[in-house]
Formats: sequence, C-alpha cells, structure tokens
Amino acid sequence: MKPEKRKRLEAAGWRVGTTSEFLELTDEEAALIELKLDLARAVKAERMRRKMTQEELGERLGSSQSRVAKMEGGDPSVSIDLLIRALLRLGVNRRDLVRHLSVSTNKRAA
Repeated sequence: MKPEKRKRLEAAGWRVGTTSEFLELTDEEAALIELKLDLARAVKAERMRRKMTQEELGERLGSSQSRVAKMEGGDPSVSIDLLIRALLRLGVNRRDLVRHLSVSTNKRAA
C-alpha cells in the first residue's frame, strides 16, 4: 500500500495492518500459508512451462481438471502433499523444488 493512501486511511479512522495481524496468525501459521501458496504457484508455472492443460495434469495425477484448478488457486482443501506430488509428477526434482521455494522467498523479501 502506498504511504499516502495509508496515511489517508489512518487519518479517516481506519486501522491498517497486515493479513496476518487481521487473522491473528502466528508466525508459523503465516509461514505455512505462504509455503502452500508458493507450491501452488510452482505447480502452475511448471504445468505451463510444459505446455500442459489442467486436464492433462489431472489425468497424470488420477484426478480432475477442477482439482488442479483448486491446487493452482491455493484452495485450503488442497494438501501440501498433493502439491508436492503434482510437482514430482511434472518431473520436478528436489533441487528444482527448492529453487521454486527459494525464488518465492527472495521475491517476498525484496
């Protein structure tokens, strides 16, 4: 949020904070959510890099296109296990998996 907008909102009586503060998340809960979102973005990036449709990935996983859409959209019903399994099924190795996660972490820190 731009500093001017923040000042304007606070001057109008609004309390401005982070999503984690609003939801009263612990640092661990926030980190887990970020990890799941990073994995979801990685699934989408790898699928698109391989020029696959969601339906094709669903077939590879023994699942459906709608489930892949939920995976890529960060749906809370999707487990970390399923996200990692999808990445492995896409041919991502451990080193690439770590690279995906470190790139996401570096972008957030910037």
